[in-house]
Amino acid sequence: MSDALILVVDDDPQIRDVLKVALERASFGVEMARDGAEGLRKVQDRAPDLAILDIGMPEMDGLELCRAIRRDSEVPILFLTARDDEVDRILGLEMGGDDYVTKPFSPRELVARVRAILKRAQAPRTEARALVRGRLSLVPEDHVCRVDGVSVALTATEIAILSRLMVRPSQVFSRPKLVDAIWGPGMMVSDRTLDSHLRNVRSKLGEAGLDDAIDTLHGVGLRMGRCGGA
Repeated sequence: MSDALILVVDDDPQIRDVLKVALERASFGVEMARDGAEGLRKVQDRAPDLAILDIGMPEMDGLELCRAIRRDSEVPILFLTARDDEVDRILGLEMGGDDYVTKPFSPRELVARVRAILKRAQAPRTEARALVRGRLSLVPEDHVCRVDGVSVALTATEIAILSRLMVRPSQVFSRPKLVDAIWGPGMMVSDRTLDSHLRNVRSKLGEAGLDDAIDTLHGVGLRMGRCGGA
């Protein structure tokens, strides 16, 4: 993970400098872009392991850039957002972002979130094993999800959530336990963030014809649904 390449896209040179120092101290390679158009070119040319996108950029903002990136790439995305832009944060996650950090931010927290995302995206390879539940199959190591054999594109975070539930499909996971399992103990993750990722998974699987993938037991937690099975 230490040689991963991180792309930072932000129109504020001071923030770019802060991120460059923090990420390089953490032994990451860093590539910079000053606006969305340059960021899109560098995603295509450099194939970074993770992209950090500022939502509030002029012309092509971070949300537009995320939409453009997702047409061709599943690179993990971390958003930088203003503290009062909750709507933009939720939209960013629903469009395929993996996480967000609000400004002003702690460089230490940002690096921790980058590491957590990369850990999910670059999990050590073991023998690829398919998890199967009804019409749904998942190979977490290969980041492959299929419904009736048809591929469904999920982000690294969405794969991690679905994998955690599918490993023990009858177990009910409380929200705090699911957050700890995906983001790591002690990481501050709001219920809205988890809800956005769950909504994404349900929506994508629903579009593939599977509308009973995840059950919510109100006041208790979440578990796998029947997934079209008997």
